[in-house]
Amino acid sequence: MPTSSQWVAFLVASILFIQVPGPSLLFTIGRALTVGRREALLSVVGNGLGLVTQVLLVAVGLGAVVAASATAYTVVKAVGATYVIWLGIQAIRHRSEARTALEAKVPGRRGHALRIGFVVGVTNPKTIIFFLAFLPQFANAGAGHLGLQMAVLGLVFGAMAICSDSVWAVAAAKAREWFARKPKRLDRLGVAGGTMMVGLGTFMLARE
Repeated sequence: MPTSSQWVAFLVASILFIQVPGPSLLFTIGRALTVGRREALLSVVGNGLGLVTQVLLVAVGLGAVVAASATAYTVVKAVGATYVIWLGIQAIRHRSEARTALEAKVPGRRGHALRIGFVVGVTNPKTIIFFLAFLPQFANAGAGHLGLQMAVLGLVFGAMAICSDSVWAVAAAKAREWFARKPKRLDRLGVAGGTMMVGLGTFMLARE
């Protein structure tokens, strides 16, 4: 299993990543704004289940690859850190997308919220790439069972994402007018999150 320091780094990094406006967070806020708190929370659970499904599939396949070669493990970590930096830059560049989604206020379809959330979560290709880049950074190569390690890390990440998105769903449902008055508040959130991601990716690229 990952060491204590790896767990601490993983938890901190996960919190940073989860708070950056992305497909899941935009989906959650959009549901809360259009169909209400209950439907949004059910969508969050469904989305989380879809995310966990992705995690398990990635962990099994990726664990087998990196366990077979120390070079492959190093390459995956380097590519992953670089991808994290790129995600941070993209978050800064596209910081207005969250605001645009809020200002659009496209009516959402009620019903089947759990299924809708699951489909969104399990079919999102961006999160698959994210897990391929992210999970190996915090696995303990010396402990073996990399697939199992990454599965556990991914499950913890999924649980954290569900908790965080649930908070966002409740907050968005209660703060519709607050967001509507000044949607550019999400721009600042995107810049701050993107900057943290760039810093984190740089740290991961520099460490051994």
